[in-house]
This record gives sequence, C-alpha cells and structure tokens, in this order.
Amino acid sequence: MVIATGLRKDRLDYLTAMHASLVRQSVPWEAVIAIDGADPALLPAPLTDDPRVRVLVLPRSVGAACARNLALNEVRTPYVNWADDDDEFCEWAMGVRLRTLKETGVGWVAGYSLDLHPDGSTTLWKCPTPPGRHEAGDVWTYWKNPADTIPIGPTTILARTELVRAAGGMGGLVQGEDYCAAVGVTCLAPGVLLPLPVYRYRKHTGQMTRQGSYDQLEAAARRHAWNFGRSLRAAVAVRSI
Repeated sequence: MVIATGLRKDRLDYLTAMHASLVRQSVPWEAVIAIDGADPALLPAPLTDDPRVRVLVLPRSVGAACARNLALNEVRTPYVNWADDDDEFCEWAMGVRLRTLKETGVGWVAGYSLDLHPDGSTTLWKCPTPPGRHEAGDVWTYWKNPADTIPIGPTTILARTELVRAAGGMGGLVQGEDYCAAVGVTCLAPGVLLPLPVYRYRKHTGQMTRQGSYDQLEAAARRHAWNFGRSLRAAVAVRSI
C-alpha cells in the first residue's frame, strides 16, 4: 500500500480512518506512507504505533505523483495499491482482489467505488469498463475521449508491484497522475474488473477536486493520460505482432 500525505490538519482524522480500514482487512498488508514535506510528528498515533506502517519522510513538498513514486521504491510486497489519505477501503477489498489475482494469474484486479458523503451515506460509482476479464489495452478503449468519464477507478486497482513499476508508476502530473498509472497498468497486462465496490471516495470541501485551480488543469491532465494510454496500447500491440 502506498499513501502520500501532506499531513494537513483537516485530513488527519481521514488518514486515521484510512488506516482503520486497512486494519479491518482480512489479509496481511504493509503500507508505505510518504510524508510530502510535512512534519512527521503530525502523523497520527495509530499509524506511528503500527509496525506494518513504514514512513518515508520527504525533505520538501514534491506533490502526490512524485511522493507516490518515491514510496513505490520502498514497497516490499509483490502486490501494491495506491490510495489517498482521505479515503477508505471496503473491508473485503484486499482479500477478494488478492484471491482473484492469485487464482487467475492476471496483472491487476479492480472494482467499483463508493462516493462517501459527509452524512455517512454512500453512492455507488460504476466505471465505464464492464466487469470481467480484460486483455492488455482493452480498458483504454472504454475512454473514448479525454473529457469523458475515466474508464476505471484508479485507486480500486490492486496490481503486481513490478507491473506498476513497469508502467512508470504515477507519471509526472500535478493532478490526474493516477489516470496515467491506471492506463499504464491496464495497457501492459490483462486484468479483471470485479462488479463490487472496493473503495470509498470521500467527498468533502478540502478534497483536491474542490480547489479553485483544479478545473484549470484537469482537461490537460486528462489529455496527457489519454494520449499516454493510446500510444502505449499501440506500442504494445506492435510488439505482439
């Protein structure tokens, strides 16, 4: 598990909730927390007291993409999932995806997500990609245009660690970096999309998508990730001939 965090005070309770969701998983796990230029003393006690949590302290803020990539260097498990510090995993998320990975031998397994509202209610989000097995490059075809809904929930993906590294990790965008990771992983290897939610995406005023500058860069970020997927899919197809 890779989590990047700036340890913002308004997100510390959310980070604690994320950790609690990991504690509830039915399979062994390990997390690398990349502290993005913040004071590590702010890390909540449940995380500092958990031997399964390893901390990577970055000397200055480098942004989520770089922080996650540097944390990826420290991953020791054969499978990896990345996550935001303000979201949560469903209790069955790791177990069901890990079992599917081992049974099928694919490179990645993903699922649906739930929008988690401030009142505690949830709304199911189904990605455009249909459930089932998908060959390398198939997922990108469900992203018809950069402005359309992304084809799969990036943070719902549990993938082989070496596959994530081969895909270039998180790219280098200031936002939408997980779009690059998602299309990279799914273009390089076959995978399975499960028709059940595995992730809770928290809706709150402090989330990145609510910030004033978000929309100004979103179109360009999506275009970059979409072009990356198109080019990578074409390159892989040529090599397979």
